[in-house]
Amino acid sequence: MPDYSLSEEYQDLSDTVRAFADEVVAPVSAKHDQEHSFPYEVVAQMADMGLFGLPFPEQYGGMGGDYFALALALEQLGRVDQSVAITLEAGVSLGAMPVYRFGTEAQKEQWLPQLASGQALAGFGLTEPEAGSDAGGTKTTARLENVNGENTWIINGTKEFITNSGTDITRLVTVTAVTGTSTKEDGSVRKEISTLLVPTDTPGFKAEKAYNKVGWNASDTHPLTLRDVHVPEGNLLGQRGRGYANFLSILDEGRIAIAALAVGAAQGCVDASLRYAQERHTFGNMIGKYQAISFKIARMQARVHTARLAYYDAAAKMLAGKPFKTEAAIAKLVAGEAAMDNARDATQVFGGYGFINEFTVARHYRDSKILEIGEGTSEVQLMLIARDLGL
Repeated sequence: MPDYSLSEEYQDLSDTVRAFADEVVAPVSAKHDQEHSFPYEVVAQMADMGLFGLPFPEQYGGMGGDYFALALALEQLGRVDQSVAITLEAGVSLGAMPVYRFGTEAQKEQWLPQLASGQALAGFGLTEPEAGSDAGGTKTTARLENVNGENTWIINGTKEFITNSGTDITRLVTVTAVTGTSTKEDGSVRKEISTLLVPTDTPGFKAEKAYNKVGWNASDTHPLTLRDVHVPEGNLLGQRGRGYANFLSILDEGRIAIAALAVGAAQGCVDASLRYAQERHTFGNMIGKYQAISFKIARMQARVHTARLAYYDAAAKMLAGKPFKTEAAIAKLVAGEAAMDNARDATQVFGGYGFINEFTVARHYRDSKILEIGEGTSEVQLMLIARDLGL
């Protein structure tokens, strides 16, 4: 029978990050949320802890851990502050991981030590106004030309909803672009989509004004504009024409990470509701004595348990080298819904206080909706699951 208990090493990591989340992250979460300010001081301490390097080999400045270690850290951070958690998730699984998975040795040596140390952040430039799940909608282009005797990619286009793309420590954005076309047998035109590394100090690259979001207010998210951006031919990441396929594999892994974050958010709602139900009294009793409240919290815990097992299972298959696409989709679907449902129920438990932004459950209520949208909507996850069933 499978054993889902954590090894001593994993448990120590989880406990360490939990203590950090409670003692360092939580006390400043409401402030950064209210101010829509990026928590540089928290990110710096996360960098010192080695969290940005968890799944990378020591030769590139990493901690020599694995993806499950990252997921455990995200779960603990997600309990108290989803903005901080998504900063780590996007910085590692979306920012640095494409370089590690598909980069040349020279690209890895140039970028991974910076990114694994947490001294620099990278963004994942896939989504556009008319493209995300639909690769055919990609309009950003990159053409290879000889400029001053050097083969150079010239990039033009826009990107939307790009996390970690405009901070003071953002150094790189990985961008998908149409680098050519081909004609299919039926006469239709197929876009060749490739991936390019774009340093953020490249002329023509601009992070536009940050979004005014419903939630994740302390997370950095911008639209991007690329106007005649020149990067060397050697900035091609992976094989030409495989950019979208490579990004899809990155998203499969990322769904495990997002599921872990969502489990943390769902658990945070349970923890806060349990404390409140034991402290708040009405009609001479603590409200946790009433079945309307106790059953609600019990159902919340059941969602957490189910979602946690789902992402543990997906991570185990991934680390074992087995197919995990469907399991990752299930974990993302179940955990995202658990976070949203628990946030709604926790807000109800708190009553009027649940509508006050300084309370964690109120922030989870605003933050959790994006967990059913970002890195593949719930509908996309259902499509992947149905496809695996042969439908």
